[in-house]
Amino acid sequence: LNTHNLTFVKFYHIATMKTALTLAALVGSAAAFAPVQQGRVSTAVNSYENELGVLDPVGYWDPCGLAKNIDQATFDQYRAAELKHGRVAQLAVIGYIVPEITRANYDFIPGKLSTADIPNGVAALEAIPSLGWAQIVFFIGAVDYYGVLGNFEFGKKYVGGTEEDLKTKELQHGRLAMLAILELLRHD
Repeated sequence: LNTHNLTFVKFYHIATMKTALTLAALVGSAAAFAPVQQGRVSTAVNSYENELGVLDPVGYWDPCGLAKNIDQATFDQYRAAELKHGRVAQLAVIGYIVPEITRANYDFIPGKLSTADIPNGVAALEAIPSLGWAQIVFFIGAVDYYGVLGNFEFGKKYVGGTEEDLKTKELQHGRLAMLAILELLRHD
């Protein structure tokens, strides 16, 4: 190729790029003046906007659309699962933070494994023996099967507010704890 051909190729690519950018700008500006469709609102979202746990400024938030086409029974099942996961996450956060602050020095397995030998955080997963894991899985299964994480009357006398207010607070605390335990695990 000679110099003249290279100059033409460069000019052709620059002109093509300018044309493409101009067309993109025109299409984008034309879309700004296109008519907007109005008046179509999902009734499924509206039906759950007054449920417990809906707070300002976010309001009802369902970014994945899980409640898009479901009935009230399915929504209640999802809400019960959210409540249970929130309670478990609150326990997980406490279980993660307390060993960082203090240790209960006793033999986990008498003569073999002390709680002082178990590291904090994710490193503890490798230190727990298989029978310890069996005990943990059995306990979690029993709690889930028998519904132990149910309605606690004990704490209500220490916290003021209406029943709705207490339920909303518990949902919010559970949501915060779910984010907190994920962040604690990420930092580990």
